[in-house]
Amino acid sequence: MVITLRNLRKSYETAEGRLEVLRGINLDLGAAESVALTGESGSGKSTLLHLVAGLDRPNSGEIEIGGRDISKLNDRERAAYRRTEVGLVFQQFNLVPSLDVAANVAFHAKLAGRHDLAWENKLVERLGIGPLLTRYPEQLSTGQQQRVAIGRTLAARPGLVLADEPTGNLDEANGDAVLDLMLSLSKGIGSTLLVVTHSQRLADRLDRQVHLRCGRIE
Repeated sequence: MVITLRNLRKSYETAEGRLEVLRGINLDLGAAESVALTGESGSGKSTLLHLVAGLDRPNSGEIEIGGRDISKLNDRERAAYRRTEVGLVFQQFNLVPSLDVAANVAFHAKLAGRHDLAWENKLVERLGIGPLLTRYPEQLSTGQQQRVAIGRTLAARPGLVLADEPTGNLDEANGDAVLDLMLSLSKGIGSTLLVVTHSQRLADRLDRQVHLRCGRIE
């Protein structure tokens, strides 16, 4: 999935007045490319990720993904876009507590109409979560929860994977293992991967780095 951002701007009204978060972002991401989005806290990284995910709207500019401008979609169309074309991996995992691991892995793929048991079994094997399938999120370690979250995201074979500090809650060894799996599996299905991270060591592992400073790309 090819991504093109043109003159993207986002601001919020605060008690102190208008806060400009993104100030004219221009960015191109190639199909199956992995890109690290870096920058200090408050530079606009998570805001940009949320706009590309269709979780928020820009004030102006274009977000062309797969040949259409998602900033022009209505709420129903944006929900369908998130359900079928995008996979999200957050630092907090957001697993469904009432579902066991097997059901959590299948959850997004079923919503997207792409439930493929053979592919899910392959993901489970690669992620090393086979012995955990009947457990619930509260019974898992932090690293195990993150592996399940990655499996849930990739089970639907999204064209675009967006990850916000995906290893932020993990120690270095678990973080490296999770990143290796995410890179390998996303490349295997041809997904474009955009990762927000504060870790330079993690960013160095991706194809390219984009640095945000005060709402602009340096």
